[in-house]
Amino acid sequence: MSNILVGVTGGIACYKAAYLVREFVRAGHNVKVMMTKNAEKFVGHTTFEALSLNKVLRDDDTPTPISHIDYALWADICIIAPATANIIGKINAGIADNELLSTVLALTCPLVLAPAMNTNMFHNIAVQENIKSLKSKGVNIIDTESGLLACQTTGEGKMAEPSQIAEKVIYILSNRKNNLQIENDLLNGINILITAGPTKEYIDPVRYITNKSSGKMGYALAEEAYKMGANITLISGEVNISSSLPDIKFVTSADDMYNLFLDNFNGADIIIMAAAVADYTPDYKHNNKIKKKDEVMELKLIKTKDILAYAGHNKTDNQVLVGFAAETDNMEEYAKDKLSKKNADIIAANDVSRKDIGFDSDNNEITLYFKNGDKRNTGKQSKSDIAKIILTESAILLNEKRNN
Repeated sequence: MSNILVGVTGGIACYKAAYLVREFVRAGHNVKVMMTKNAEKFVGHTTFEALSLNKVLRDDDTPTPISHIDYALWADICIIAPATANIIGKINAGIADNELLSTVLALTCPLVLAPAMNTNMFHNIAVQENIKSLKSKGVNIIDTESGLLACQTTGEGKMAEPSQIAEKVIYILSNRKNNLQIENDLLNGINILITAGPTKEYIDPVRYITNKSSGKMGYALAEEAYKMGANITLISGEVNISSSLPDIKFVTSADDMYNLFLDNFNGADIIIMAAAVADYTPDYKHNNKIKKKDEVMELKLIKTKDILAYAGHNKTDNQVLVGFAAETDNMEEYAKDKLSKKNADIIAANDVSRKDIGFDSDNNEITLYFKNGDKRNTGKQSKSDIAKIILTESAILLNEKRNN
């Protein structure tokens, strides 16, 4: 049983917050509600008091001058649903001009926002920048849905259904204990080797072949692991990512990555292969630019060294190996085949044919396939949140190996 604080703001979707409170109460959690003045124009506070069996904290009715502090300290998690464009902007700016916002500033627990607004408002660059900024600060954002909105237009901006929001909040709660354990213990001092980004295989000085990759997933893994106290070595292809990580080793080709990987492989406790390494490279690199002559140009390619296979067949019993599988079809079949052939401990597979996740996106949805036959789907989440899950599973597996 956990203490869940529900913030309700002034959007038409706030009627759904009543169903959300009911979901939490039915699941056995303690629930308290905070409402803004504008929220009360849509739904009365007595509705939420009847559902939560607790007094609602309102701007015009605060039991004590520090009620917002009391509520913040009481909460194990805070969910604001709906989260309007106004409240999102104010939270990002650190504004505290009502009881709910004052409480948010005093929180020490996870904060979750479920945005809801008109499509044009949702896509406004200021709103998107605020959402992006909040994600970078560790705030959990539940994706909106597409559908018919209250303004009778159809598009993105519809708040997720209460059951989906409740599932996400309870998931965060259930994993918080494991995450805190890892932050304070399991990853402290652990050596983690991560590869990220694409490799470039040059044909001549101005042309190359490559695999599509932004590097965001690999960098998210490295940054979250670093926050958890791990010693990070990140081997990265050329990416457009700014990072303050202390040990990034940049490479260009698959061969470069392979050689640098060998230099760091033996000292790693956990190896996570998130890079999109080119499978083939030209058999000959021209020193000068090839001039355009014929209608058809033939290019002979040879296989690059398989870094994941090398790691899988040379790792020790006390090393954990995580590989990635970016697939467009038959994801489970190919992921399981890769898990076996590469002798990995975990394969993280995702469907790169989807437009809402994967390449260049800040979000992803991963299915983890384990050597022991287990399977776990993360659902659609930010790459930072997914990184935490992958690191959690890797650290638990490392601990099990060490204790065997």
